[in-house]
Amino acid sequence: MGHMKQLQTRAHETQPAVQLDPLLSSTAILDFGHPRILEVIRARGWADLPEFERVGAIYAFVRDEIRFGYNTDDDIPASRVLAAGFGQCNTKASLLMALLRGSGVRCRFHGAAIHKSLQQGIVNGLFYRLAPDEILHSWVEVQHDGRWVRLEGVIIDRMYLAGLQATYPDRRGDFLGYGVGTADFSDPLIDWNGSDTEIQMTGVSADHGVFEAPDSFYAEVGTNLGGFRGALYRIVVRRWMNHKARVIRRRSPKARVGDSGDF
Repeated sequence: MGHMKQLQTRAHETQPAVQLDPLLSSTAILDFGHPRILEVIRARGWADLPEFERVGAIYAFVRDEIRFGYNTDDDIPASRVLAAGFGQCNTKASLLMALLRGSGVRCRFHGAAIHKSLQQGIVNGLFYRLAPDEILHSWVEVQHDGRWVRLEGVIIDRMYLAGLQATYPDRRGDFLGYGVGTADFSDPLIDWNGSDTEIQMTGVSADHGVFEAPDSFYAEVGTNLGGFRGALYRIVVRRWMNHKARVIRRRSPKARVGDSGDF
């Protein structure tokens, strides 16, 4: 009996463990098991859609219902981004990934950097001079038609973009500033149609490559600001930047009277 038990134990030990797909896995940042994220996935019915429509619906939600704005840190969990209702490139990427994976869509993280000139206008003066020349940047990639498709256009909500276009009504072609870096300011590639989307790509200054999740990217590269500059950003600068974003958003022709867009 003892010999048979040993054989059974060895047979069990030699059976291969079930391997989870890393591009569908949750992490500390991609916390799609959080009740808040599970509820929005359930309420929107995303998991029941065909994959192409599923990606498009989740992408549109993060682009427009999560407004462009600046969170306290880059590496906060996706559930906190959702609760805040606003985000920038890195935090919107985390939320987009969590919602995609939580709805059964494989995706990966692409790390990069942008030159700080992309932020000029939404931050100026001493605060702009104190900013590092390069700022960490990222986007999400999904597979479609046998290739990886970039979803970088999710960063700027339509209301903010319309407000910025109203601020510069005569601008066409290249535009760099206020969180936007595009070769076609009047009609940037921000809609999901199975191809790359982008809204900050002309400001990209470095490519850090592909990662399974943002957690490994931040563990390797770090986050944008620490020490005194990080504290200054969290307490003072980001509040001013979010105020500027609200002012620009109100200039949209579709802005409602009294809509402050507070966050």
